[in-house]
Amino acid sequence: MKAIVVNHDYSLTSEEVATPVPDPKEILIKVQCAGVNRADLMQRRGFYPPPPGASKILGLECAGTVASIGSSCKRYQVGDAVCALLPGGGYAEYVAVDEGSALPIPAGFSFEQAASLPEVFATAWLNLFDEGALEKNSTVLIHAGASGVGTAAIQLCRAYDSRACVTVGSQLKLKRCFELGAVDGSVRTAEDFWDRLESFTSPSGYDVILDPVGGHYLEKNLSLLNPKGRLIIIGLMSGSKANVNLSQLLMKRIRIIGSTLRNRSLSRKAALMSRLEKEVWPRFASGEIVPVVEAIYSFSQAQEAHELMESNDTIGKIILSKKNK
Repeated sequence: MKAIVVNHDYSLTSEEVATPVPDPKEILIKVQCAGVNRADLMQRRGFYPPPPGASKILGLECAGTVASIGSSCKRYQVGDAVCALLPGGGYAEYVAVDEGSALPIPAGFSFEQAASLPEVFATAWLNLFDEGALEKNSTVLIHAGASGVGTAAIQLCRAYDSRACVTVGSQLKLKRCFELGAVDGSVRTAEDFWDRLESFTSPSGYDVILDPVGGHYLEKNLSLLNPKGRLIIIGLMSGSKANVNLSQLLMKRIRIIGSTLRNRSLSRKAALMSRLEKEVWPRFASGEIVPVVEAIYSFSQAQEAHELMESNDTIGKIILSKKNK
C-alpha cells in the first residue's frame, strides 16, 4: 500500500509500505480521509514518538470503509463506513485498529466530516468530563479556542449547559467561537488579554481551564481558577518550563492534571468512544453539534497541510482526502 512517510530532512513523501494485517480484535480500514493534528507535526520532528507497537506512520484519526475484520470482531462487517481513533497510521491507504476504537460514521456525514471527529471530540470529552469533572452551570476557559479540540470543547460546553470563554489569535477566530457557543473571549495579542479573562469570571474564577499552551500560561491560569478549580494541560505549545506559586495550589485546593490520549489503554479508549457514541453522536444527527473543517487537501499535499497548521491561521480541522486530488 501507499503511505505518507517522514524523510530524514522531515519532508513528507508517498512510498510503498507493507499493508497491515489485523489482529483478531482489529478491523482493517480502507482509508478515505485522515485528520491532521498538531501531534503529527511534533511526531514528524521527532518529539512525539508513537506508543510501543503502534504504527510509525503519522495520523491519529481516519474515516473509511471496513476492508477486513479480525476473527474476534463482532460489530462491523466488510464495507461498513466507520471513523476511528488511532495510535498512528492514518496517513495511509489502509490502517488496522482495535474494533473498540471505531464508530459508525454519523448519518449524512461525508468521510471528510467524519475524519474530523474522533481525535478532537475524544480529547475534549476526556478532559472536560473525565479529567475536569465538568458539571452543569460550570465556567470553562478554553485556550486556543479556534483549534480542533477548542471548537469541539466549546460545543460540548454549550450542549451540557456550561459557559465557555476562549482565547484565540484573531478577531475572526473569536467571532467563529461565538457562533459555536462561546460566551466571551480574548485575543492573545490584545493589551488587556489577561484582564479580560479575569473580568469575565470576577469575583470567583473558572471551574475548569483546558490548556494546550503550557509554559508561561501556568502562573496566570492558577490565578484565574476558583477554589477547587482544575487545570487540564493537554499540550506544551509555549514550552515545558514554568514557575509555580505553590501557595495558590494549597490555599485554593487546585488540581493540575497532565493529560494525553494517545498512550491510554485500548480498553480506556473503547470506553471513551462508547461514551461519545451515546452522548455526542446523537447531537451530530440533530445538528446541535457540528464538525468544523477549515481545509481539505489530497494525501499528496500532506506537507502543504502541515504548513497550513503551522501557520496557526486555521479554525477547526485540516483533512487529507482521497477525493481531493
